[in-house]
Amino acid sequence: MKYLMFSLLLLFGCASCEKDDVDPIDSDEVVVPVNASLFLTDGREVTISTVDCNLSDGTATTCYQIVTSGVATDHNMGPWCPDNISDSAEKGGIWLEGGEVYDVDGEFIKNMAEFYNDDNWLMYDTNGDIFTTVTIDDCANAANPNVGAEYENFCVECLPSFVTNISNTYLIPTTPVKTGSATSFGGFGPPNVSQGPSQRGIAFNGIVFDAPAPTNAILGAYTLAPFDDAGGHINLNAGYHYHAATGVSTEIPQSDGHAPMIGYALDGFGIYGLLDENGNEPKDLDACLGHYDEVRGYHYHVDKAGNNNFINCLNGAYAN
Repeated sequence: MKYLMFSLLLLFGCASCEKDDVDPIDSDEVVVPVNASLFLTDGREVTISTVDCNLSDGTATTCYQIVTSGVATDHNMGPWCPDNISDSAEKGGIWLEGGEVYDVDGEFIKNMAEFYNDDNWLMYDTNGDIFTTVTIDDCANAANPNVGAEYENFCVECLPSFVTNISNTYLIPTTPVKTGSATSFGGFGPPNVSQGPSQRGIAFNGIVFDAPAPTNAILGAYTLAPFDDAGGHINLNAGYHYHAATGVSTEIPQSDGHAPMIGYALDGFGIYGLLDENGNEPKDLDACLGHYDEVRGYHYHVDKAGNNNFINCLNGAYAN
């Protein structure tokens, strides 16, 4: 859903990792090129071309340039905010808190004061109708980091119709290039110190796997910006984007029972689901949430949805 309008805060809370925590990938291991045909280009919401590029480690190579409209075509977007405190889970989205995923149904909205132990939460009127943003101006104003008092206790719902002219461009190496140490994602850090990108990767529908949503800033303004059941919401500048993988967007099953593939990290290594077909988590992930096998080469496994996170760092070079 929308980490919304808090786009300036998007970088806040980004995960990072220490370089010494990740073992380098040996040169004799399998490196699997990016398979551009996996992206959903039939609907013309995603276009892919090959361009020359330079990577963060200085490598001159080629990259796939992926241009997307910023709206998902393989699943419905929304709903996010229920209308009334009597509404069921089907009328709202989800919220990520403390590693857990909660349905944003009417009961959740009704009990916000108890949930957060703060009596200032009251997002509905005497009829039980929930205060929700309606217009594009509402969306922009409620998403402002300095939210005015008139938007406190609002459920923020930015709609796909608000971002019909969005175009986003991403570059990923056509073949991933291993690095000897991990790269932290952008976020907090000393001035003039190089860090990696803030975005994590790209789903097969062209939607970005974004940095963790700044939930503390959202809640601190007494607003709620739910995610839909796919883990996404809309920002007026970035369009639709994901903050968690919930199994709704396109997945590529693996013939050996391994967790399905859900997209690519910005370094070109594949990102896979957390659980294999038997419901088991991988046991040997490094600090970036990656590991190696001879079928997929080095690859990542996505974090639990409730953690508001995808992967922790990059073990490969990314396009500058």
